[in-house]
Amino acid sequence: MGSLLSYSGLSTKIRAMQSKLMSEKQYQEIAQMDSVPQIVAYLKKQPGFSDLWADLDENSLHRGDIEKLLTHTIHQNFAKLYRFANPEQRTFMALYFKRYEISVMKDCLRNVFDKGRAELDLSLFQSFFDRHSKLDIEKLTNSSTIEEFINNLQGSEYYGPLSKLGRDYKPTLFDYGMALDQYYFANIWSVKEKLFKKRDLEEITTAYGNKFDMLNLQWIYRSKKYYHMSSTDIYALLIPVHYRLSKNDITALVEASDLEEFRKALDATYYKKRFPELAPEKLEEYYNLNLKTVIEKEARNYPHSVIVIYSYLYHKEHEVDRLTTAIECVRYGLSPAETLDYIHKT
Repeated sequence: MGSLLSYSGLSTKIRAMQSKLMSEKQYQEIAQMDSVPQIVAYLKKQPGFSDLWADLDENSLHRGDIEKLLTHTIHQNFAKLYRFANPEQRTFMALYFKRYEISVMKDCLRNVFDKGRAELDLSLFQSFFDRHSKLDIEKLTNSSTIEEFINNLQGSEYYGPLSKLGRDYKPTLFDYGMALDQYYFANIWSVKEKLFKKRDLEEITTAYGNKFDMLNLQWIYRSKKYYHMSSTDIYALLIPVHYRLSKNDITALVEASDLEEFRKALDATYYKKRFPELAPEKLEEYYNLNLKTVIEKEARNYPHSVIVIYSYLYHKEHEVDRLTTAIECVRYGLSPAETLDYIHKT
């Protein structure tokens, strides 16, 4: 009864917000449009955007502005839920929020590595991060060197993982991004049993366990196919979590001598049994399908648990990804059929 009472108000709020997510019919309508300003004008009239975008002038917005505005709708919806959540629910949201911090840090890192890029402007996100984060976004945005960027992280949990890089070699942008991702994923797995109990712990374990396994499968495959990395280097990339993939599974996949042997190792895993059509070249597709299936099933079965928060945020972020894809397709003049196909693959 306690879980029912603690989640009933938030579940009602989430259902109302879910009803404002874009429908298949709306994506079909967007795919028929001729210009990006037309899409923005359309979104301004939709329930999920009308309050947030009412004062925007669609004709004066650049591509980068629109992408930031779309991302910011995720922040704004997160903030709505956070205000409505109780302390227990905010524990999960604070853990989930780190993905937004890492996204911003990756933007700043790309800016440092690519000296020719235009000046990075994240001011739109400033007030949101001031309320929810201890990071100084302005300082990170203005960092001109890696050393300065890392120094500006002092006092945060991210300083340690990044400051360790560069002692024995010169890290790339990819190295810094992977270090942040690995820290975030390992941190979630290590603290979940301290922060959550009973049903919430089960839902966190199921959702993130599936996610981490499928990410590891993708990284092993891509490392072998595109980068021809050594086994030692591949092991260093992996999230140190074993959910449905045993240590023996991981070893067989990483140590596979070629892609055919990798395929055979993949065929012996739980995920091949779950998805009989799974193949190495379909790992990204099935990563999205598996995560979506798990989240939606758990949210239906346990509507008064932490998974309802995860489910809504997942679908909101997916909506932004699809809209970003749609805008790019229209911008490059793809046909409606091609645009809709790319939307469905996102």
